[in-house]
Amino acid sequence: MKDMDKLSYRERTKEIKIGNVTIGGGAPIAIQSMTNTETSDVEATVKQILELEKAGCQIIRSTANTKEAAESFDKIKEKIHIPIVADIHFDYKLAITAMEHGADKIRINPGNIGGEENLKKVVFEAKKRDIPIRVGVNSGSLEKEIIAKYGGVTAEGIVESALDKVRMIEACDYDNIVISIKSSDVMMCVKAHEIIADKTVYPLHVGITEAGTVNAGNIKSAIGLGLILNQGIGDTIRVSLTGNPVSEVISAKTILRTLGLRNDGIELVSCPTCGRTKIDMIGLANDVEKLIVNYDNLHIKVAVMGCAVNGPGEAKEADLGIAGGDKEGLLFRKGQIIKKLPQNQLLNALKEELDKMEEV
Repeated sequence: MKDMDKLSYRERTKEIKIGNVTIGGGAPIAIQSMTNTETSDVEATVKQILELEKAGCQIIRSTANTKEAAESFDKIKEKIHIPIVADIHFDYKLAITAMEHGADKIRINPGNIGGEENLKKVVFEAKKRDIPIRVGVNSGSLEKEIIAKYGGVTAEGIVESALDKVRMIEACDYDNIVISIKSSDVMMCVKAHEIIADKTVYPLHVGITEAGTVNAGNIKSAIGLGLILNQGIGDTIRVSLTGNPVSEVISAKTILRTLGLRNDGIELVSCPTCGRTKIDMIGLANDVEKLIVNYDNLHIKVAVMGCAVNGPGEAKEADLGIAGGDKEGLLFRKGQIIKKLPQNQLLNALKEELDKMEEV
């Protein structure tokens, strides 16, 4: 029997089923993203979700901001393979409609859904269908009284607001709940998660909200998520970036792998280039990064090096690698050269080797 006092928060959390994906109770951390299409445009939304699935997304969220959008969830579900979450703001009727049309989970803020009676109607529908409710509270949506109590927006205030919302749902005799507390202030977000982990056993959806562009947002998300997840806190994550949602999924996978919380897929290492480089190192590394997304079944390290002289030696710990030279390059394995090739054949040669390894 497990000693609960010695388990991490992630191992102690309540198990929640979102469609065919389980979060909490020590289940693997699930990667989420959100579509940026008009949800009512079923074709465009399905196309984007399928791209996200291919990149490794495990749960997708779409806005249910209109009646047409809420009524589109069942049509979308027919063509995708991962659970879909309905994102609801203000209108309780849209939450009910989305659930009636197949949403696997809903995201609401119980404080802005239109009063206690309307919240009860939403919870009643969720309970009837056993659909989880994600309680979402952002630092930008804190109540005036909480801001006044703590003298501003604070981690303590975020936690208090979130737990108040949880109690509102529990009062409706329902506990199929996921909590999300987010802030664009990285260290405030980290502190809030540390506080709430001692106060509840509901699964936590973790992310740094409004993180920014792909470059800045990746840095903020990596630091914030890294500090939270490395403490054993967090059951599902979204990296919020201003850009293609596929980038969110790739970044989330990289963060989890770096922390040792995910061991599938290929780890890419590449040199920063220098004056010895005689190849389009940046372009080649980017091409390899796109290529390896398709090999989630391989748990290996691949190196892309700019110098054919030192490349194999510097990356001898890599399972497979390529190194550029002057008009030609090398394909190597564990530091040992397999073959010498023209530069323009390096990427294809690497792909052929990956295909062979995947077949084994």
